[in-house]
Amino acid sequence: MKYLKFTKLKNWEYWPAYMFYVPLLPYALYLALRAKNMVFFSAVNPAIVHSGNGSESKFKTLELIPESFRPTSIFIKAHESFNTVAQLIQKNNLKYPLIIKPDIGFRGLLVKKLDTEAALQTYLNKNNYIDLIIQEYVDYSNECGIFYHRMPNETKGKITSITLKKYLTVTGDGKATLFQLIQQNKRAKNYMDVIKNLHFKDFDMVLKNGEKKIISTIGNHSKGTQFINGNYLIDKKLEKAIDAIFKRIPQVYYGRIDMKYESFEHLIQLKDFKIIELNGIIAEPTHIYDSVNGSYLQALKEICIHWKLLYKIALINHSQNQIPFDKISDFIKSVLKIKKHTKLIKQQSLSI
Repeated sequence: MKYLKFTKLKNWEYWPAYMFYVPLLPYALYLALRAKNMVFFSAVNPAIVHSGNGSESKFKTLELIPESFRPTSIFIKAHESFNTVAQLIQKNNLKYPLIIKPDIGFRGLLVKKLDTEAALQTYLNKNNYIDLIIQEYVDYSNECGIFYHRMPNETKGKITSITLKKYLTVTGDGKATLFQLIQQNKRAKNYMDVIKNLHFKDFDMVLKNGEKKIISTIGNHSKGTQFINGNYLIDKKLEKAIDAIFKRIPQVYYGRIDMKYESFEHLIQLKDFKIIELNGIIAEPTHIYDSVNGSYLQALKEICIHWKLLYKIALINHSQNQIPFDKISDFIKSVLKIKKHTKLIKQQSLSI
């Protein structure tokens, strides 16, 4: 255990969020003073509540995306009964496996793949105290996050980040048990607490020589997924395709779309992909967490670059499009609300 703590301390990829943002607070204050408003960024994405600061409904935000670009999803109100949820699943022609997650939340908290109706019932018994989303499981081969922005007074936008996601995977040798393979895997053993909840019953399984097993198909860093810098894939054809998507999402100028896709060749043609989530101003250019191809200081620089884009978009929206800034008191209330909500779901996140 002490070794794992040292490993995470040594590798900045695992450092807590405040290590990436506290050092940049002076720059954030500088931008606020220039904008003459402490919550200037609230004018960036008028279509999303508070421009997407994390307190917004994921379901309502997802509905901004054209139906053909997103998976079938249903909203589950807090304290909904299992029977009602089962009927909604049937009514929407959803089949297992399914993805379930909080309607408000981030960093993979309480996100789970459900393989059976029994798994759904177990999940609801523990977690139906909050609003939830049930989503069709998208079975495309790959997952990525694409960060996009467009100035409100321009017709074309830019991709500033592509994050390729490599699911946590182990490879069998015909001898070692799954538990032993996880212990031998440098990355997997850092996520043992998460893995125990997913595969405890399978720990004695012996994989065939060369057989691969994906430990988690949830493309979140907190679930063990490795983030890989895919910025080399940015080109005019891809930007044209992502432009076409965002032009069908009115009044969203800045954010990251997380999507599952078959290939970038198909994505450029707007084929064989689904957007599983749209994140607003709270979104990160997650390629920065590729510790193999980047550094901590480069990560901080990228965050500053994106904050400068926030500043530019907000001021154009405010001065030219008459988009008002939020009241500071309202914005602070929303932040306090999400902090309280996150604390609540964190208490359950390791028990699902």
